[in-house]
Amino acid sequence: MIRVQSEDFDPGAEIARLSDGRTDIGAVTSFIGLVRGGDIRAMTLEHYPGMTERQLAAIEAEACQRWPLQAVTIIHRVGRLLPGERIVLVAIASPHRAAAFEACEFIIDRLKTDAPFWKLEERHDGAHWVEAKGNDDARAQRWRK
Repeated sequence: MIRVQSEDFDPGAEIARLSDGRTDIGAVTSFIGLVRGGDIRAMTLEHYPGMTERQLAAIEAEACQRWPLQAVTIIHRVGRLLPGERIVLVAIASPHRAAAFEACEFIIDRLKTDAPFWKLEERHDGAHWVEAKGNDDARAQRWRK
């Protein structure tokens, strides 16, 4: 399941929905990304509707081809978010823990580089668009075929 939304989400409820009534699942992993504080006062996430969901679906499909996954949830928020607020949830259900961990890491790495989101950080010295980071590209590159 993929959702791009401005509303917050309940990680516990989403994970419960992912695994509820399932006996074919041996592991559930999740990643929750938060807005960092410090000198970041707020972050605004923009996206290209339609294209974003298609790209997230392609990343999910690739994960399902690589690992034996029973269910995947990807929720990514857009709009203005404050420090401590949730940005993203990736939750994976699989028969085996190794597949669940690897698939979760794969999806997050690919989201950082391949999903069409743009981040504007509000800092004490003004607002700045976040540039792609070389270490994000390096992490995503290890998954390339």
